[in-house]
Amino acid sequence: MALGLSTYAFFWQISGKAPKRLTLPDMLHRTRELGVGVFQICDYPLIETFDDAELADLRALARDLGIQLELGTRGVRPPHLLRYLDLADKLGATFVRSMLNTNDHRPTVDEATALLRETLPGYAERGVTLGLETYEQVSTDDLLAVVTGVDSPHLGVCLDPGNSVARLERPADVIDRTAPYVVNIHVKDFSFTRRDGWVGFTFAGCPLGEGLLDYGHMVGAVRPEERGVNQIVEHWLPWQGGFEETARLEDAWTKHSVTTLNTLMHPDALMRSAS
Repeated sequence: MALGLSTYAFFWQISGKAPKRLTLPDMLHRTRELGVGVFQICDYPLIETFDDAELADLRALARDLGIQLELGTRGVRPPHLLRYLDLADKLGATFVRSMLNTNDHRPTVDEATALLRETLPGYAERGVTLGLETYEQVSTDDLLAVVTGVDSPHLGVCLDPGNSVARLERPADVIDRTAPYVVNIHVKDFSFTRRDGWVGFTFAGCPLGEGLLDYGHMVGAVRPEERGVNQIVEHWLPWQGGFEETARLEDAWTKHSVTTLNTLMHPDALMRSAS
């Protein structure tokens, strides 16, 4: 089990609002500066345009920095997932995260199960695990029906309990239901705040440990260290009105998350170093 960052930890700094977007090498160097050993290239379609030489350079840079790469995409159509399997192979990645739906494809449970049964033998052959993320477009019941229906050790759940709140699923319930099948965790905290005039709520991210994520319950249920499940830092940081302040806060949240998680994951080591 290791701690990692996702491209979502740099969401605004790679967005169209950035005066100069961070590149993947930039993000890898930032990851290394924080002492983190995994980087998940998630929902970053530009990776699909890299040729073999560029992929080899990225893999070599990650290796030199001591960083394990992971990938993330959306959809369960076999040609697309096999394309990401090929990318994973070239990058030395052994985990790919996906979601059931895309803008032009919303498979039923039976259809998704059939498509993944067609795809998973290739993942198993190359030693790559696929994780389907929990989120509001698909009920946890349906997601688990797909995972258990395929019944492959190379298919599991990418747990992000905050995503399912918009479906009126309690994070604790999502954790408990998916825990035996979790192969990757997205760690981000979240909270509700009253809108102006107390008319409704805003549901958004907040610094880790200040919101509704019960991290202790999550790791107690999933047992990531025992099972070798990586924990990947992400954010739901609202736009702060300008790029400079948003980027500053994004970096501050990332550093806070890494420091907090290192404290929670390795309390004995920190106690020894303090003494």
